[in-house]
Amino acid sequence: MINRLSRAIGHLESVKRMVQRDEDCADVLIQLAAVRNAINNTGKLIMKNHISHCIVEAIEEDDMESVEALNRAIDRFIK
Repeated sequence: MINRLSRAIGHLESVKRMVQRDEDCADVLIQLAAVRNAINNTGKLIMKNHISHCIVEAIEEDDMESVEALNRAIDRFIK
């Protein structure tokens, strides 16, 4: 996860430099889309890991508060 986030941060810094150099808007938008995809994919991986470990345990322990917290987080992530 840290490596994925580090790559996304580096890529975003590159986009920042593109804007500072007043590069072509289409190129900047394409790179921003790549950053967004990297962040979304990292979020999906975090969610899958959370479901596999924490939510399975929460359901076994009848901890519906944790399940609801995940549902709220998913709603915010998907917006």
